[in-house]
Amino acid sequence: MEPSNRTTVSEFILKGFSGYPALERLLFPLCSVMYLVTLLGNTAIVVVSILDARLHTPMYFFLGNLSILDICYTSTFVPLMLVHLLSSRKTISFTGCAVQMCLSLSTGSTECLLLAVMAYDRYLAICQPLRYPVLMSHRLCLMLAGASWMLCLFKSVAETVIAMRLPFCGHHVIRHFTCEILAVLKLTCGDTAVSDAFLLVGAILLLPIPLTLICLSYMLILATILRVPSATGRSKAFSTCSAHLAVVLLFYSTIIFMYMKPKSKEARISDQVFTVLYAVVTPMLNPIIYSLRNKEVKEAARKAWGSRWACR
Repeated sequence: MEPSNRTTVSEFILKGFSGYPALERLLFPLCSVMYLVTLLGNTAIVVVSILDARLHTPMYFFLGNLSILDICYTSTFVPLMLVHLLSSRKTISFTGCAVQMCLSLSTGSTECLLLAVMAYDRYLAICQPLRYPVLMSHRLCLMLAGASWMLCLFKSVAETVIAMRLPFCGHHVIRHFTCEILAVLKLTCGDTAVSDAFLLVGAILLLPIPLTLICLSYMLILATILRVPSATGRSKAFSTCSAHLAVVLLFYSTIIFMYMKPKSKEARISDQVFTVLYAVVTPMLNPIIYSLRNKEVKEAARKAWGSRWACR
């Protein structure tokens, strides 16, 4: 590509659903409600985990981290997306696009690692119950959570810097509702080999490897549960990890569906709608799943709610 075709980019246009005004009017109230439920539900999980001393355990420490992640992830793109659904001007600055890309990559990647850490925690709790308090110490919890956040942040910063330093040519219309890195790379006119390599390595490290560790953990957990002599004991053991297993299945099934299905040559509006819904629905369902499947969370929430009304 000739240097004359390169242009200085100050802003991008997020095409989103601009060609479907009726769909925009439908998605705005739907996504607004789901985003509000996401904020309230995940905030409630964090607050309850802090206020109730019975929930000061590794499992709820990691659950609080997961809730914070879901809040951060949806907040990186939903507010701006809601504004664009009602506006004819759908632009984002170059810097804003880079920040949005980095934060989305970081929070999404961290969730992959955190789900694997939570599976390891359940493995120790069920398969090594006597040694669990020693093995999963508070210090180790902080190290595992901190490492997940920091490693994914560094990875995402590197991927974002490499992608945004490439030359952009022609139009600056991103065929997406957010600054998704693959959509942005389609606008570049430079060699994307380095960026592609980083993305490939990141995808391998954050998808199949954590998923393999999760599957291995639950295979060992299942083998341990089946050796429990009483039906009551088996039910109690399984109930401690069923909510996490449901979240893992929801998270990875949507990712596999979106990124492993055959790619069409032209972007279909149905794919974009599904992307919006899974990106908003999954963080919304996480606190609901944990509330429905976990008696301790429900009891702690009722206690916190009762104390609030008693104070009044």
